[in-house]
Amino acid sequence: MMYVTIFLVAFIAFALSMVCGGGAGLLLIPVLGYVLPAAQVPAALSVGTSISAITKLYLFFRQINWHMVKHFLPAALLGVLIGAWLLSYLAPVYIELCMALFLVCNLPSVFKKPSTVNASQRRYSTHFLTFIGLLAGFISALTGAVGVLFNGVYLRYGLTKEEIVATRAANEIFLHLVKLCLYAWFGLLTHEALYVGLWVAVAAVAATYVMKYVLPKISIRIFSKVGYGAMVLSGLILLNSAVIRIQEAHDPNIHLARVSKGYDATFNWDDLIYTVEFKYGEGFEFERIIPFAQLDDARQAYVHAEDIGADKVVIEKVYSMKKISYEAYFYDSRNQLIKKVKFH
Repeated sequence: MMYVTIFLVAFIAFALSMVCGGGAGLLLIPVLGYVLPAAQVPAALSVGTSISAITKLYLFFRQINWHMVKHFLPAALLGVLIGAWLLSYLAPVYIELCMALFLVCNLPSVFKKPSTVNASQRRYSTHFLTFIGLLAGFISALTGAVGVLFNGVYLRYGLTKEEIVATRAANEIFLHLVKLCLYAWFGLLTHEALYVGLWVAVAAVAATYVMKYVLPKISIRIFSKVGYGAMVLSGLILLNSAVIRIQEAHDPNIHLARVSKGYDATFNWDDLIYTVEFKYGEGFEFERIIPFAQLDDARQAYVHAEDIGADKVVIEKVYSMKKISYEAYFYDSRNQLIKKVKFH
């Protein structure tokens, strides 16, 4: 049943991507995350999107803008090599979080009136296209999809609907094939990822053939609006997915409390605790827990002298605008604070 759901969601996502100028991969990342480990999602997406790109090239080959491909693709291939290598060391969820925030920031473009600037004035320099290619390849290797992330570049370059679909496919086909080889090399293209990717591929091919007859009937103005709308929607979905996964992995939380002469905000991340304290007349202080062993011999001796038989001692390093100090908290067996001392 889960694979039928993946097929249906992939069909809808790729059908929408034909109208949006991309975005299927970003819409599918949260769905595939339920059936695959996070590091294998990019590989599964690349299987589906590479076959989808081949289909688009077959149907729209004459609409390819080779000027963009010439300057975009070589740099993108270099970005893929760097990104695929880093995927073994980086957590993709943080890249997804940054992408989500960028995509959501395109909300004003949904309501913005169409520009009257002609295509020749909108064209970017070759150096900018090269930079965009490098960035697109890098992010694509880390997440498996760039989708609508760079949709604005194609729209502002003055391409028609069919040219955007064809040029994106030409730019991405080699990226996906290289990524698949690299994923296989790094052990990320598992049998399960390949199987899920083939389900996505079948849905993508079906959607491409259906939308080939719908695309010519859509105006470029609607195409542009839907494209930016898809960027925002993809960003919201990706943001929700990234926040949930970060919450599950690190259990971050913030606690704000009013204290004597000010406010106290505590941020927890895994076993780390950070505190920002504001007091009237004293300003802001930043506090973090440090191991007892980080204190020098004199400060350790002072803490031992102040100890009244506590079961636990917590040391905080305090940063203020004017100085750095330390605080020692002494707790009993019931984890109740019995004494607090501040020293320099």
